[in-house]
Amino acid sequence: MSNYSGAHICQCLSRIATSRRTTTVTISGDRHKTGKEFVDRVLGLAGGLTDLGLLPGDVVALSALNSDLYLEWLLAITFVGGIVAPLNYRWSLEEAKSAMETVRPVMLVVDESSSHFSSSFHNDILPSLRWHVFININYPTTDLINMINVVNSKSCMSSLLIIVFKSKSIINCSQILINHFRFSLMSHQQQPQKNSICYLAGTTGRPKGVAISHSALVMQSMAKLACVGYSEDDVYLHTAPLCHIGGISSGLAMLMVGGRHILFPKFEASSTLKAIRQFRVTSFLTVPAIMSDIVSLTRRDKTLLNGMETVTKILNGGGGLSNDLIKEAINIFPRAKIFSAYGMTETCSSMTFMTLHDPTSTPPPHSSLGATAGGVCVGKAAPHVEIRIGSEGHDTSSGGVGKILTRGPHVMLGYWGQTITNELNSNKDVWLDTGDIGMVDGSGQIWLVGRNKGRIKSGGENVFPEEVEGIISQHPGVDTCVVMGVPDQRFTEMVVACIKPKDKWKWVIGQSNDENTLSANMIQQFCKQKNLTGFKIPRRFIVWTKPFPLTTTGKLKRDIIKEEVVSGMQYISSNL
Repeated sequence: MSNYSGAHICQCLSRIATSRRTTTVTISGDRHKTGKEFVDRVLGLAGGLTDLGLLPGDVVALSALNSDLYLEWLLAITFVGGIVAPLNYRWSLEEAKSAMETVRPVMLVVDESSSHFSSSFHNDILPSLRWHVFININYPTTDLINMINVVNSKSCMSSLLIIVFKSKSIINCSQILINHFRFSLMSHQQQPQKNSICYLAGTTGRPKGVAISHSALVMQSMAKLACVGYSEDDVYLHTAPLCHIGGISSGLAMLMVGGRHILFPKFEASSTLKAIRQFRVTSFLTVPAIMSDIVSLTRRDKTLLNGMETVTKILNGGGGLSNDLIKEAINIFPRAKIFSAYGMTETCSSMTFMTLHDPTSTPPPHSSLGATAGGVCVGKAAPHVEIRIGSEGHDTSSGGVGKILTRGPHVMLGYWGQTITNELNSNKDVWLDTGDIGMVDGSGQIWLVGRNKGRIKSGGENVFPEEVEGIISQHPGVDTCVVMGVPDQRFTEMVVACIKPKDKWKWVIGQSNDENTLSANMIQQFCKQKNLTGFKIPRRFIVWTKPFPLTTTGKLKRDIIKEEVVSGMQYISSNL
């Protein structure tokens, strides 16, 4: 029997080739491509990859800055049944090597952003690697080609160069960009396990390969269309890296609906605001660090606020926006609906969505939600997502606090070479443990309390850093707060808060009647006023004067912060 139901991310190409045939769909530097030109490039690459010998199920590692070429390669690889493993161009050599050893690709596709590690990979180190592809016409340099011990040859009509390991020749663009009529739009292939992308996740230790299916990506696209309201009239600015699940899932949603893509190599606040004015951008993705940079720049130069009224949709991920950032964003983008999403790589990006601000709504939604002593509201589950609260094998969905579990077509197929762990399997139901602790209220809103792994055990009680941070960060003098537990003889762990005051605020010891001052006692009293339980209130405070260390996705490197705090406290104790 024929199978008519298989999902595939390349199904977006039919819509682009027909309804957007003569319309510009990608703008990247000086390259403007219509729907037909974009689809022709994808099919041409797909044909060339097949001729080269790429087979269904083969893994291709892709490390490059945002561009139209990245999207074309992503679709072409999956069109012929290959699996894309996006590498982060910011990774060190050791991180990239660990990722490559995990997924064992047959091909490595890079641009100049990965020169610091790409030249180190050859098939003596990675036996699986057969091809090294450079997608920029001015890259690689002769020195780099000599480093990987192959013969140099110039590329021709396209920004593409392929190096074949253990060979005396280079395959140029004319050999891969063959006649695109070799493939029809309907001939895309699935590989045996229906994987589309293998993302490499994890903020510490060896990266884990997360196998994402075509159906998960298609469902995520549909969820973003339904919850955020993307349409073919949108002009979408790629602010998030395509090597991150948030960046590519929103990008695929735009490909599915046929919107226009504006691609810059990477985010920079001034170029983002310029692009919004120049291309009349209607939507983009943000994380707290991106919005903070935009706010800081517009504070210094108010003229940059001109032309921001075209933006109608902003989706935030990678952590919640503070109330101050929401207010600033509303001022900069007065016509924009601002949404927030909660998710993870293992769930193919967003599981829940929440409207933070709607300019047509009074009062704004964000005024009644946000951080409380019970946690942080992250909205309601997307239509295709099941979420359950469980603890020690018991369902606590009636309102108790427990592990946030999920299942549905959005969940990963498993970790590369492994299977999904199932901690609540008494009824043979497979649920993914997100590693987060939370609850569901009577209206279906999910409240995030904290990370199970990061919980503090103080005096026999559980303290979740995120809950305490959410309260302290509401103080008008606090810019950033990081809470952790440090070893303590009496309490096992003592709750400690690292505080970075806002500009023009200063930290004082003891009491002070001066305005714009902070002290340990003031913060503790503020926590009590916000009804934070006594054992959760930090007993010690550390003033942080430098930027907190972040991952490439903008998340706190809590282990590094804690290591520095513990080391500093031990030094102080040894000198008493």
